[in-house]
Amino acid sequence: MPKPTKGPRLGGGPAHERLLLANLAAALYTHKSIKTTETKAKRLRPLAERLITFAKRGDLHARRRVLSVIGDKEVVHTLFAEIAPLVADREGGYTRITKVGNRKGDNAPMAVIELVLEPVTPKAKSTKKAAAAPKAEKPAEEAPAEETPAEETPAEESADAGAESQAEGEAAEAAAEDAVEKKSE
Repeated sequence: MPKPTKGPRLGGGPAHERLLLANLAAALYTHKSIKTTETKAKRLRPLAERLITFAKRGDLHARRRVLSVIGDKEVVHTLFAEIAPLVADREGGYTRITKVGNRKGDNAPMAVIELVLEPVTPKAKSTKKAAAAPKAEKPAEEAPAEETPAEETPAEESADAGAESQAEGEAAEAAAEDAVEKKSE
């Protein structure tokens, strides 16, 4: 459960807040996306993500801990059987909050909180670091460009990453060699 607030709760006491957040989490897991007020969405996010982390563990104790928060066995089954495998590769950030404007009746700020179920695409290794590493080593060694193993490493790493990353690695390598040639002139 997230850190308790010191001010007013979401429309009642702490028990009411706990039940309200549990029901919102159950609705989120059932419908994959819900529309609620911004305040409730921001308070729901840590609880929902923590329960998803338990579901990723997948053992009996984790299931019982989730059941102690959400009483509905069907929702817990959905969380463990359907949602947890979809976010297994994701290291966090299972929810997304999008502001959608104000409610017509009382002008309350509204938001959509949804599960992020898209597959994770790993970030490509930065070519800036690969190009900066040989430059930092050049003044200390004063060796020709072909002999430094630091310049060969980005090309080897980029070959593992794929064709696109290989082209970026070669461009970074060429830029590093150009910088070395300019320094030597």
